[in-house]
Amino acid sequence: MAGQAIDSNGGASGPGLSKAVKAPLGFILMLGALTGVGPMSIDMYLPALPAIGRELHAGAASVQQTVAAFFIGIAVGQLVYGTLSDRFGRRGPLLFGMAVYFLASVGCALSHSIGMLIGFRVLQALGGCAGMVIPRAVVRDRFEHHEVMHVLSMLMLVMGLAPILAPLIGGFVLQTLGWRAIFWIQVGFAAIVGTAVLLTLPESRSEATAAQARGEHPVQSYLGLLGRSRLMGYVLTGAFSGSALFVYVATSPDVVIGHFHVRPENFGWVFGVNAFGFIGCSQVNARLARRYRSDVILKWANLGAFAGALVLLLDALTGFGGLAGFIAPMFVVMASLGFTQPSATAGALGEDPTRAGATSALLGATGFAGGALAAALAGFGRDGTARPMALVLTVSLTLAVGCLRTLVKPK
Repeated sequence: MAGQAIDSNGGASGPGLSKAVKAPLGFILMLGALTGVGPMSIDMYLPALPAIGRELHAGAASVQQTVAAFFIGIAVGQLVYGTLSDRFGRRGPLLFGMAVYFLASVGCALSHSIGMLIGFRVLQALGGCAGMVIPRAVVRDRFEHHEVMHVLSMLMLVMGLAPILAPLIGGFVLQTLGWRAIFWIQVGFAAIVGTAVLLTLPESRSEATAAQARGEHPVQSYLGLLGRSRLMGYVLTGAFSGSALFVYVATSPDVVIGHFHVRPENFGWVFGVNAFGFIGCSQVNARLARRYRSDVILKWANLGAFAGALVLLLDALTGFGGLAGFIAPMFVVMASLGFTQPSATAGALGEDPTRAGATSALLGATGFAGGALAAALAGFGRDGTARPMALVLTVSLTLAVGCLRTLVKPK
């Protein structure tokens, strides 16, 4: 980009892109809104699934395909936007993605058949996932490593709040305005966030990144990343540890309500306690990021999550502690994720700054795939107890510890 210098790590610097400054609050809020597009689109309409099925005359299995369709779109789209943003810049692909999301949300709101809704959900995911990939690359472009981790920790607030607030908002809108209004809200959200990007977000991709992307095929870009052991150590550590969040969200209602016989109306309190641990520690991490090396934070938090999983597995196998024996170690695991996820992401983004977009996409796609697989395994082993969840969590976090220790060698 004209007028920019390239720092020693290959990132952009210049007017408005000083590496030494702290991230402005408005900048963080805008990136948080972009990051929240995907989670909001998944969680907000979940309470409306039965109503959608009734109005569109579709069975439960067909309605569930609207969820699966969104997941497929996210999995594919992230890898596309990563290399696009390295080659063509951050603003263009991001604005294109938000435009696709806007139009697809209109299509969802106007759908008159379940097949039509499924198709628009795929397009909605393909557009919305731009907001999940590109903001991480923008942060890496603009700031030094410690500030990258600080901003990413702040963005974790969105990831923690979305599963709690979005279904509540969706349920209220469903009761008052109907399920189509949920998608109209998403239309309005896309318009507001897209306008903010258009008016306030400057291009941040460096000329070094552009030259790197133009000189290689997108597949070569990803192969180049796969060949970097330290980078893949961070990616796999984040994916395996992040799988705990997927497993918890997918299986905790069955375990808490079905196994421990907690009343459904009280489940939110149990879920909220662990979500608070995740959110709270991510904000503590935002402060620690400016004082301590990310690798140190990642090492100890990773071990903390692993220890919590071991206790959870022991309690699940023996029945020790009952509900408290489930909540306490699960809180340790979830709280530890508030430290590990931004630290692993910042570590990966710092390894190859000229491929920041591709790295962000690899982080997202790997984390999503690993989490979906872990959740599926926990569901496949369902036996009415907490044992399958605890076992999958322990295996995932054991792999996270192993990847960090064997692949992320001290420099």
